[in-house]
This record gives sequence, C-alpha cells and structure tokens, in this order.
Amino acid sequence: MLSSDHAETVRATLPAVGAHGVQITGRFYDSMFEAHPELRHVFNQGNQANGEQRQALAGSVAAFAAHLVDPGSTTPFQQMLPRIAHKHASLGIRPEQYTIVGRHLLDAVADVLGDAVTPAVNAAWSEVYWLFATLLIAEEARLYRDAGCDPAAPYRPWRVVDRRDEAEDVFSLVLEPADGGEVPAHRPGQYVSVAVTLPDGLRQPRQYTLSRAAGGTAQITVRRVRGEDGAPDGAVSGYLADHAAPGDVLEVSRPFGDVVLDDGEEPLVLISAGIGITPAAAVLDHLAASDPDRPVLAVHADRSPRTHPLRAQTAEAGRRIPGFRQLTWYEEPGDAELGDDVRAGRIDVAALPLPDKARVFMCGPLPFMREIRRGLLDAGVSDERIHYEVFGPDLWIR
Repeated sequence: MLSSDHAETVRATLPAVGAHGVQITGRFYDSMFEAHPELRHVFNQGNQANGEQRQALAGSVAAFAAHLVDPGSTTPFQQMLPRIAHKHASLGIRPEQYTIVGRHLLDAVADVLGDAVTPAVNAAWSEVYWLFATLLIAEEARLYRDAGCDPAAPYRPWRVVDRRDEAEDVFSLVLEPADGGEVPAHRPGQYVSVAVTLPDGLRQPRQYTLSRAAGGTAQITVRRVRGEDGAPDGAVSGYLADHAAPGDVLEVSRPFGDVVLDDGEEPLVLISAGIGITPAAAVLDHLAASDPDRPVLAVHADRSPRTHPLRAQTAEAGRRIPGFRQLTWYEEPGDAELGDDVRAGRIDVAALPLPDKARVFMCGPLPFMREIRRGLLDAGVSDERIHYEVFGPDLWIR
C-alpha cells in the first residue's frame, strides 16, 4: 500500500508522468548505460534501438502507480507483475540491480519534469518505485528458488545436436545439456533465454520458446529477423542463423514464462500468427503425449505456406489428438489447396467454431492479437479466458 500522504501526490502528478513517460524512460536508459555499460550485456539492445523497451517500462510504471492510487482501476497490474518477473528471472536480474535502476529512473523523472519535481514529489515516486521493485524482487526470488537457479549464474551450457529448417527464415535447434545434467522440467509455453557474444563483443540475450522437449533434449525455434523500413536486422537471430550448427555450445537459461498450459479439461483454442506458433506447437506436442483427450482447435495465420513454421510437427501431434482441428489462413496461398480448413486472407473470428467454455491462448504480433481479442469478445468469450504471449516488450497495456 502506498502511504496516504504520498497517494495524493502520485494521483496529482500521474498525468504528467504518464504523458512524459517515454521521454523519462529514454533519458533513464541513456543515463544508466553511460554509468553502467556492463548492463548493455543484460538488456536487449535491439529493443532499446527501436524504442519498444522504453515504451513498455513507461507503461508498466504508470499502470502500477494507477493501481496504487486506485486499486479498482482497470490497469492490468496483476497480469503485468508475474510477466516481468519471469522475464527478469530468465536474465538473472539480481536485487542489487534495482538500486541502480531506481537511482537513474528517479533522476530521469526530475530531469524531464524539472521544477515540478519537488522533494515531496520525489519522495512519493520513490515509494512507488520501491514498492514495485520489492514485489518484483520477492517474486523473482520465488522463481529462482523453484527453478534451483542462482541469479549470479543464470546460464548453463547446452550443445546443439541437430539443426532443422522449418520454413523460410525459420529453423529449429535441438539442444542437450553439455554439462551432463538433465533437461529441466518446464510447462508447455515457457521459454529460455539464449545468450550469445556478437562479433563486436556485445553479449546479448534473447528469449525463445521451448517448442518441443523430448527425452534428454529440448528444441527452440528461431525466426531470422530481417529489418524492414530501415530497421536493423535481428542481431541474435542473425548470428544463430549464420553460426549455430551441431556441436556448438550455447548459453541457455532455465525455463521461465507465465503463459502456460493449465491442467484443466476445458477445450483449448490456440491462435497464432507467424513465429507465434511456437507456444502452440509446444502445447500440442505435450497434449499428444500426455492428455490426448482434450479438445483442441488450432488456428494459424501466415503470409504463405512457405513461411508457415512447424507445420509437420503440429500436424503430427494433431493426428494423435482425436478432438483436434486445424484451421489456417494464408494471405498469399499460392497453389495451396483451399477448403474449409485452409483459407485465403486473414482470420475471420466470426467463422471460428469456438467451443463452449473454451480457454484461448494467443501468440503473434500485437496488432494481430488485439484484433483477434476484439473478435473473441464480440463472440462472447470472456476476457478472463483469453491469454496472450508477447515476443519482446509487452506493449499490450499501452
């Protein structure tokens, strides 16, 4: 709870902080990386360059502050907190780093808002930050404990034992622990961080879904990110595309992620686009082996058949699930055989045979998921039954 004297101050200044949030977080990151260049090896510099990380941080802080001053607000704080904690745990974020972040973030608020940041305003927003940080530190400590993970050494060596092309610019890497240990237990839908040292010496982590786990191996599926409209190519995906080969050793974190398959019996609807199919593929692989009687409707959108990843894996899993149906939409179907289950254009939610009381899991670009969510709500699916995974900073709340 925010102290009562600070609550009024935060409520009064929240509009100004929110309006300048991206400017504040941009100043924060610049200042922090200048003072602590070692943190450039922890934070995704691609998301720094495109501005998505500063947008996500600004939205998170504003959402948490709104929750503190109005607990009945509609800001998605309860969903936001575990999502951030899981991402931090996959990177080995440690409690002492919150002190560095807090100092530079509050300095950035003062720099941007100037004389409006009186000592009382500074104290109020300092309490907001440390309440948020304390909650995250506690949740991350629980995640580290449950995973048996030392945040000071979050990565283990894993050896590439196979590489398989899945679609245009998409490939899977099959990995086994190089230290002789076991593949850690995980829930379908979770991801790992993979850290690589780029040619310029910058060490960079990226998160990849465990798209399959079988026996003593695990699989990640990577889409090579090609820059569009002047944006740079993906540094880590490009490095893995060019260099990762059987015999190579990669640094891989333990599995984390809060958007996971439950143990219920309700019908599932898995909706994906592009590389967002990876959590759906993991779920189908798990169900085929462990719970084949659960009904599943898998809906996928892609540019064309040649860009559709993991088609063989999902089809093979689906054949082992009696209540499985796959619907696919292609914007450029080419010579694909069209029919009831393969259609041209974009997903039409109104045309989906949605089961009663289904639980929906979505993964894909944010505009795609927002459009699908509107269609699901119009179709009578309650918001609490709709779950989504975002690859990259979570900008859903903006």
